Amino acid sequence: MFDSLSDKLQSALGDLRKKGKLDEESISRAMREIRLALLEADVNFTVVRDFVARVRERAIGEDVLKSLTPGQQVVKVVHDELTQLMGEGESGLAFGKFTVILLAGLQGSGKTTTAAKLALRLRKQGRKPGLVAADLQRPAAIDQLEQLGKQIDVPVYRTETKDAVEATRSGLERARSAGLDTVIVDTAGRLQIDEQLMDELARVRDEAKPTNVLLVLDAMTGQEAVNVAEAFEERIAFDGVILTKLDGDSRGGAALSVKAVTGKPIKFASTGEKLDALEAFHPDRMASRILGMGDVLTLIERAEAAVEEDEQAEMEKRMRAGQFTFDDFLSAYKMLRRMGPLKGVLKMIPGMDASIGDVDIDDNQLGRVEAIVLSMTPQERRSPIVIDGKRRIRIANGSGSTVPQVNQLLEARKQMEKMMKQMGRGKMPALPNQQAPGNKPSATRKASSKRKKKKAGRR
Repeated sequence: MFDSLSDKLQSALGDLRKKGKLDEESISRAMREIRLALLEADVNFTVVRDFVARVRERAIGEDVLKSLTPGQQVVKVVHDELTQLMGEGESGLAFGKFTVILLAGLQGSGKTTTAAKLALRLRKQGRKPGLVAADLQRPAAIDQLEQLGKQIDVPVYRTETKDAVEATRSGLERARSAGLDTVIVDTAGRLQIDEQLMDELARVRDEAKPTNVLLVLDAMTGQEAVNVAEAFEERIAFDGVILTKLDGDSRGGAALSVKAVTGKPIKFASTGEKLDALEAFHPDRMASRILGMGDVLTLIERAEAAVEEDEQAEMEKRMRAGQFTFDDFLSAYKMLRRMGPLKGVLKMIPGMDASIGDVDIDDNQLGRVEAIVLSMTPQERRSPIVIDGKRRIRIANGSGSTVPQVNQLLEARKQMEKMMKQMGRGKMPALPNQQAPGNKPSATRKASSKRKKKKAGRR
C-alpha cells in the first residue's frame, strides 16, 4: 500500500544520507519533499503540517547537526515521528471472563470478513470465539458470515428476527450458554453515515455492553476514512481501528492520519483476502517498512506461524546433515506460500526493498517450479541423482516446461545442498572466486607462498 509514499520519502531522505554535513537549506529542501509526499498520500493536511514542523525542529537541533552521521540521524527522526504519528506501541484488545467485541463501519469496508478473520486469530490464541450476525440490512450478510464460520470452525448465531438488538441479545445468550469466552458482533453498515445507522448501532452497543468497540475502515478510501472515523467517534466512542485492504493500491493516508485525528489506535491491519491475513498493527514496524528498512520481526513471526514445530525440527535436522531433496523443496515452498506474496515477504528483509525496486516478482514462477517437482516420481524427488536424460524429457513434458528449465532446477538443488553441507560443517559458503574459510589453500595461494619463501631465503 505504501509503495509510492515509501519511494518518495526514501528519495527525499536519500540526499541527506549521503552528506557528511547538513545545513538548514538542505533540511528545508528535504522537508518540502516530505510534505509533498505525505499530501500526495492523502494524509490529513493538519497532520502533515504538524508532522513536518516536529521533524524540522528536531532535524536542525544540535544533536543532529553535530552528529558524525547527521543524515542517518534525520532518518531516525523521521522514523520516530512516523511511529508516534501512528501510535507508539502495539495496542491489543481488552479481555474479560466473557468478552464482547462489537464491529462497526460502513458497508463495503469488509466488516463481515474481518469478523471471521478476527475470530480465527483469537481461536489460534487459545480463546473460544463465536460470531453473532446482527447485520440485518445487507442481503446475504448472515449467509456470508455462516459460510465463513464453517471455514474457520467457529459457531455463528443467527435469528429470524428483523430487530438487530434482539438478534444481538439472543446471540450473546446462546454463546454464553455454549461456554464461549469471546463473541464478535457483526453489525449493519450503510453506504454513508446516517442517523438511522447511528441510532441502531447505539442501541446494539447498549444491549451488548462490549468490552471492545472496533471501527473497521477501508484503507482504500484514503482521507474519507478519517472523516468516517471522526463521525463514528462522535456517536459511539470506539476503542480502536481495524484497517482493511492494506494490500491494495491505496495511498496510505488513512493509516497515517486516523490516530492523530481521532486519538484512537490502529489495533489490526488486514493484509490480504485469506482469512489468516489479519496482523496486529505495530507502528514502529510499519514506519520501518515505509522508510525501506524492512521488518524482520514480522518476517520471523510469519515464518514461525507458517511452519509447524515438527516440520521445523525435521528441516533443521536435514539442514545440519547437508541434505536437500525435492521433498524438502516442496515443504519449503508450502511454508513460503503460507507467508504471503513473495514480493511482500522479500520487502521485509532490510535493504531488499531498494534492490527489488519496480521489478515484477511473479509468484507463478514458483508454481511452475512446483509443477516440475510434482512431475517427478517419489524416488526421483528423494534421490535426484537417478534423473537421467530420458527422465528429464518426461518431467519437462509432464510439467509443461522445457528440458533446460528442468536442468536449471536440478543444478539449483545441487548448489543448495552443497551450501547446506558447508553450513552443517560450520563453514560459510564460498563466494564465486573466493575460497571458503577453513578450506585448503588454492594452487594460486600455494604458489604465492613459495615465492615469498624464496625471497626470504635470498635475503
